[in-house]
Amino acid sequence: MRLRQAQARAGVTRAGKFVEELVAMCEAQRQAAGDADRWTERLARAYLLRVAEPPAPALVRFVAERGPVRAAALVRRGDVPDAVACETGARRELELAERDLHEAAEFGARLVIPEDDEWPAWPLLCLDVATGRGQRDVAPPLGFWVRGGGRLDAMVSDAVAVVGARAATQYGEHVAAELGYALAEAGYAVVSGAAYGIDGAAHRGTLAAGGATLAVLGCGLDAGYPAGHVSLLNRVAERGTVLTEYPPGTTPARHRFLVRNRLIAALSAGTVVVEAGRRSGARNTAATAGELGKVVMAVPGPVGSALSVGCHELIRESHATLVASAGDVLETVGKLGTVAKRGTGAGQRPTDGLDTDGLRVHDALAERTGKAPEQVATESGVPLARVRALLPKLELDGLAIPSESGWRRARSAPGRGSGGR
Repeated sequence: MRLRQAQARAGVTRAGKFVEELVAMCEAQRQAAGDADRWTERLARAYLLRVAEPPAPALVRFVAERGPVRAAALVRRGDVPDAVACETGARRELELAERDLHEAAEFGARLVIPEDDEWPAWPLLCLDVATGRGQRDVAPPLGFWVRGGGRLDAMVSDAVAVVGARAATQYGEHVAAELGYALAEAGYAVVSGAAYGIDGAAHRGTLAAGGATLAVLGCGLDAGYPAGHVSLLNRVAERGTVLTEYPPGTTPARHRFLVRNRLIAALSAGTVVVEAGRRSGARNTAATAGELGKVVMAVPGPVGSALSVGCHELIRESHATLVASAGDVLETVGKLGTVAKRGTGAGQRPTDGLDTDGLRVHDALAERTGKAPEQVATESGVPLARVRALLPKLELDGLAIPSESGWRRARSAPGRGSGGR
């Protein structure tokens, strides 16, 4: 009897210690996440990233309409439209959000969500617009699992993607490394996919110049993939950023690398294809970049090389601009990419890049008087969570200004009522 009592007391003690440790961990994460609302939003998005396979356009729209916390609760109950149920039904019972956040923290990663100040709102707006136009298999991410100490928005404010074949030639790897080095010297970040061949050469060239590079993965940050690039990814995380949509423990798969290609295209002002076969992941990235209105460039190669066929076809079919040096890339991105980024080209209005919700929120703002997000939501008819996500995007686009009294419309950006869109 005494033995059983002692064992029971010991069990209670161990359970108590476990609970205390769990509470302490949650409290530390809450403090790191900011206030209680932000922590709740982070948990909700961690849950949603686990239960839906990206890009999950129906779920993304559902979250935009209901907000992440409400959407997550409805997904857990299965009280969602059929399209959302198709994307979440198989995994909706996986309650692993806190575990995923804890495991990410253990290997130096964090979850960045649209509610965070460092969320790269402007670069990802093109994915919002594409989804609004009904393009298939394209949707903004619900969040990013990130390794690296720098702010994500600053990293991608001026970035160029360099992509190409895994089984690259020596010529291709030399060109990619030279491009990475020269772009870094010019102050651009280089975005790529950390694969063997062209991707790895572009990352290494950027690092050699002391520049910042961003690696977008098609698996969890802890997957150690590709195995031969683990040390390279560690160096990328030290000088730049490694990110993924996929939660810890997610294994690499071919379809996931195709899905992540839309992020490589979206997070850069332009995409350079160095080497590619007729059918390849690099051509998929280039096609996505073109659909998103981004600049597409291709490097010509030897006419007898199978790995130059994709580049030559892109150029011949006018899907890409021919570039033969970093100078060509900088000229093309400076001439075309800035127009696409800022929306100020000939015949364009500052609000031309906004989707329907963005226009409604912008029109609800006043130039002289600041408005709280709650007031903007009431006047625009856009859900409050969506308004809070859109206002920072409008600020980055130069269309809105935060002030002590609330949010105001930038004077250089006319609304529809004053001759604008």
